[in-house]
Amino acid sequence: MSAVDFSKLISLSVSIEDKVAHIQLCRPEKLNSMIPDFWAELPAVVRQIDLNSAARVIVISAQGKHFSAGMDLAVFSKMGEDFGGEPARVAERMRRMVLELQDSFNALENCRLPVLVAVQGGAIGGAMNMIAACDSRYCTEDAFFTIKETEIGMTADVGVLQRLPYLMPEGLVRELAYTGRKMDSTEAKACGLVNQVFADQETMLKDVMDIAAKIAANSPLAVTGCKEMLNYSRDHSVADSLHYMATWQSGMIQMADIKESMEAGQQKRLPEYDELHTKKSLMNP
Repeated sequence: MSAVDFSKLISLSVSIEDKVAHIQLCRPEKLNSMIPDFWAELPAVVRQIDLNSAARVIVISAQGKHFSAGMDLAVFSKMGEDFGGEPARVAERMRRMVLELQDSFNALENCRLPVLVAVQGGAIGGAMNMIAACDSRYCTEDAFFTIKETEIGMTADVGVLQRLPYLMPEGLVRELAYTGRKMDSTEAKACGLVNQVFADQETMLKDVMDIAAKIAANSPLAVTGCKEMLNYSRDHSVADSLHYMATWQSGMIQMADIKESMEAGQQKRLPEYDELHTKKSLMNP
């Protein structure tokens, strides 16, 4: 993967401080709609941060009144242009396009780092698909969530229908998907979609950054192991997951981090852990 120049991003802004990467949707004047650049930039940024071990946690937020209005009309227009020609080939092209869009959010789930998302205002359509792929969700009191695709004549296709039933009651997911109605922050908290609700964005970001800092203070190997096991357990039986856990632990549980944690506790200092291997060290051991 070629390096991404964070200063030249169009749809996102990125900062990294104290092992926490902060990715912001930065087109508030356009309600942070997901233009074609967004779908390429998001996975590239996430993968670069992950593979270079540039941070231990990713926080995603957005500038402006709303988190995101979802898919930009430019993407729909491009899809419309591709509907001409021989039907089978058009269908095959459309399938590949949808898989590419799905991959943009798969990057959030597949990266080694926990991804926390902080939502204010509307999380609409594609934004719902994105937050469903994150590890933990937080929102402001004015936040609302909607699977908008149904109301515009299509089925949501980049992950929300597949992931949301693991996050909240399936009957409620079906209701939201079939109707396209808005779910407010109170309902989102009650059903388990979000961890916490905050009075305003400033308070939310401060608290979410505090949570990220606590994660970043832990062994990155232990944290990525938690993410790997939780994702695997979601998709497999308890028995399969326990067997995988045992196999993982047989190779990953080493005494270096445990020893450092215990010594730091005894010496009343913060532990210092090695980072996960970077892409460069994997290619050039």
